Amino acid sequence: MEASNYKFELMASMMCADFGNLSKEVDELDAAGIDSFHIDIMDGHYVPNYAMSLSDLRYIRSKSTKPLDVHLMIEHPSNTIDIFINSLFKGDTIYIHPEAEYHPSSTLQKIINAGLTPGVAINPGTSVESVYEILRIVDKILVMSVNPGNAGQMFLPYVNEKYKKLLQYKKDMNFEVYWDGACSADKIKTYAPMGVKGFVLGTTLLFGKNRPYKDIIDDIRHMNI
Repeated sequence: MEASNYKFELMASMMCADFGNLSKEVDELDAAGIDSFHIDIMDGHYVPNYAMSLSDLRYIRSKSTKPLDVHLMIEHPSNTIDIFINSLFKGDTIYIHPEAEYHPSSTLQKIINAGLTPGVAINPGTSVESVYEILRIVDKILVMSVNPGNAGQMFLPYVNEKYKKLLQYKKDMNFEVYWDGACSADKIKTYAPMGVKGFVLGTTLLFGKNRPYKDIIDDIRHMNI
């Protein structure tokens, strides 16, 4: 089976993993060829849910040398950003939500100064225009195709235009576009050729399928695109 003509990254949404066997989950995903581990941190305020903890992040960091994508769904991340920075390695990414911060560019600059990869996450209801200036100082744009806070939600079709707009802007700016939420095989087939760089995989495609992770990831990488 030949690999797809398009190169894209696959990130495992670890809030969907089996936490009773977290060590095994990390090892199997690592061996299966996942590109990075996506860590969702929620505070119960910015989103109405709690997800992974700083301890989970540090444990996964200790188990694998693969990059971590840390998605902070928390209010005022500037207040605690140093804790996350000090738990990560160069090559890891921290995403913040611009709406959650008074001065998001200052928080992003702290991430940049630490040698980490700066990113912003854009909610379905957030316009691209409202974060336009910030796009010039980040390396990654994580576009939410569902409302943040819970796994297993339905794709919101109106975000299609947001992807198209960002993919046009990236031609003149130095960032990559990533997909988060309700990521199915057809979404990868459609958006990888358009220029989306990576996809966060959760319950739609990766977890809870009673199949080895390697088989699932191999199937995705060898899809006919």
